[in-house]
Amino acid sequence: MVVPSSISSSPSPNERVIRAEIPIIDLSKKRSQVRELIVKASEEYGFFKVINHGVAKQTIEKIEREGFDFFAKSASEKHKAGPPNPLGYGIKNIGFSGDKGEVEYLILHTNPQSISQRSKSISKDPSKFRVCGSCAVNEYVHAVRNLACEILDLMAEGLWAHDKTVFSRLIRDVDSDSLIRLNHYPSFNDTNLDDWDPSLPYHHHHHHMKRKSRIGFGEHSDPQILTLLRSNDVEGLQISLENGMWVSVPPDSSAFCVNIGDVLQAMTNGRFISARHRVMANSAKARMSMMYFGAPPLHAWIAPLQELITRENPPLYRAFTWCEYKKATYSLRLGDGRLDLFRVHDHHHHEHTIVAA
Repeated sequence: MVVPSSISSSPSPNERVIRAEIPIIDLSKKRSQVRELIVKASEEYGFFKVINHGVAKQTIEKIEREGFDFFAKSASEKHKAGPPNPLGYGIKNIGFSGDKGEVEYLILHTNPQSISQRSKSISKDPSKFRVCGSCAVNEYVHAVRNLACEILDLMAEGLWAHDKTVFSRLIRDVDSDSLIRLNHYPSFNDTNLDDWDPSLPYHHHHHHMKRKSRIGFGEHSDPQILTLLRSNDVEGLQISLENGMWVSVPPDSSAFCVNIGDVLQAMTNGRFISARHRVMANSAKARMSMMYFGAPPLHAWIAPLQELITRENPPLYRAFTWCEYKKATYSLRLGDGRLDLFRVHDHHHHEHTIVAA
């Protein structure tokens, strides 16, 4: 097997960030047209935005309010919900092997019982987080899971898969390992997150803009199937193109960003790209983003779809369980190419030993 290449999460001084046209797909358009656009964007970028997605504005506003309320608490209050194991509250330490970022975050499992257990340390009013129809997190999870499933079914149709639910049923499964993550990036005026007071007014000091670019969250791909991401109207998200150029993604509160994850790249036999992305924390305003990571059950087998395997396109990846893939993720650094470890190599290649960076 190949040794994963270690990729620096720090931007180089001469690196160019461009503004390119990110595909924006209107889900209310004709289904046959929508699925074609989704497949094209997944192949070319591994990333696109969806509008007219059907997730109610108040559902988004409720969880956003809860998130900002939580991050506005004192450090000692927030630390009661941590350290992350991997669920819970964390700060600065974001990877599994020493990766750091200018970020504080909260990770919750999408399972209602798990949300309920953590509710006391998260919300001013725990009843909002309890297992109930109006609960902010459960309501949001339900809405974004449905959206993720709709997108995955459109992908399966667009790839002419025999089973149109081949992707979506993995995250609909009662044992799905899906997560919700809230990331909070301080403004560039707040140099130290540990004693950062979000209640203080933000000042626009233009000389701060000349400071070295601050990495909020280093370069990585998402290991799961699909990520649905949205943020407040503060920019910072960048995606990497195949030519090594970085594209700045303008924030858009009416859209969801969709990221292809490693599992979907494997299941499409490399046809869809797992988008590499990062977040810069260089804004004069604090940024909060919310991610839904759609993941399979731990013991689900992941393998390229038979329909996508031909003599010309043999399987690129061996079959693996999500549990096995997660373990590999935890043994590597954030920026490492994890899927390389699961590639099929022909007999002309020598097998290399795996080295966890």
